[in-house]
Amino acid sequence: MSIIFRNYTDKPGITEDYHKVRAFFIKLGYAEFTYTRWDWMITHGYLDRSAVGKIGVWEDQGEIVGLATFDCQLGKGFCLTLAEYGYLKKEMLTYAKENLCKDGNFGVVISDDDLSFQDIAAELGFCATPEKENDAIFYLDKTETSYQLPEGFYITDMKDNYDPYQYLRVLWKGFNHELDGEGEFEFSEKNRQLVMEEMIRPNVDLKLKVAVVAPDGNFAAYCGMWYDPKAGYAVIEPVATDPKYRRIGLGRAAVLEGISRVGKLGAKKAIVGSSQQFYYSIGLRPFKTSTIWRQKI
Repeated sequence: MSIIFRNYTDKPGITEDYHKVRAFFIKLGYAEFTYTRWDWMITHGYLDRSAVGKIGVWEDQGEIVGLATFDCQLGKGFCLTLAEYGYLKKEMLTYAKENLCKDGNFGVVISDDDLSFQDIAAELGFCATPEKENDAIFYLDKTETSYQLPEGFYITDMKDNYDPYQYLRVLWKGFNHELDGEGEFEFSEKNRQLVMEEMIRPNVDLKLKVAVVAPDGNFAAYCGMWYDPKAGYAVIEPVATDPKYRRIGLGRAAVLEGISRVGKLGAKKAIVGSSQQFYYSIGLRPFKTSTIWRQKI
C-alpha cells in the first residue's frame, strides 16, 4: 500500500472532494463522526469556511482511507480510518493537533471502545476528560412511531412547504437564542441564501425535513432527518421546538414522523447525537459514547 497525504480542497461547499469524503464515510459505516455529520457541516452557516483546506486526507490508490477533520469550527478534531488503516492514526493525530487547533487549544474525540486509539493518544501526551459525546438509537422494529397532534396543528415538510424564514425562525427560538438574551430572530437575504445552500443540494431529501405547523401558520417544531440506504441507518439532526409550544408533544411528533418516513425508505435504525431525556422518553436508547481527549498541560 502506498499511502499519500494531501489537504482537502480549500473551496467550501459541494465539490469533488466533498463527494469523495462522503463516499469514505459511507464505506466506514457508523463511527463517532457520521456521513450525515459531514453533510450537515459542509454547507452549514456556522462552518469556518476559511479552514476547510486544513482537513487532512489520506489516500490509497486515489481512494480516501483516512480523514482528520473538525466539525464546523476548529479546536476539536476527529481522526477516522477504514478498519485496515488504523495504523495511520498516530500520524493523523499528530497532524490534527498541529493544524486543527484553535487559539492553541485542541481536543480529539475518541470512541470509548477504541482502545488502540486511546493508547496512541496517551503516547502523544493526551489524556481523557469528562467531556463526552453521546449517541442514542431508535430501533424501528422495536418501538412504535405513532403520535397525536393537538387540534389545529399539522405536519408539513420542506418539500411541500419550503420556507427558509420559518425554518430559521423555529431553530432560533427552539435553541433558546431569545431566552438567552440574543434578541428576536431577524431574517435577511444572507439567511435565505444559506438555507438554499444547505437544502437545495445533493444528498438532501426535503421530504425528510419535517415541521409541525401551529394554528397561526408558524413552524412550532422541526426535525431534520438524513438517510442514505447505502449507509443503512438514518440520523436525526436538528430538532427544535418553539418554547411557546413545548410540553404538548410537538417535538415528539416531529421526530416520530421523521423516523416513520425513513422507515418507509428502508431504514431499520435512526441515531441522534444526544443523551437528552427527551429522546429516551420517545423510545431511543443509549448507544455509543466518545470522550474528548486533550493534551496534558
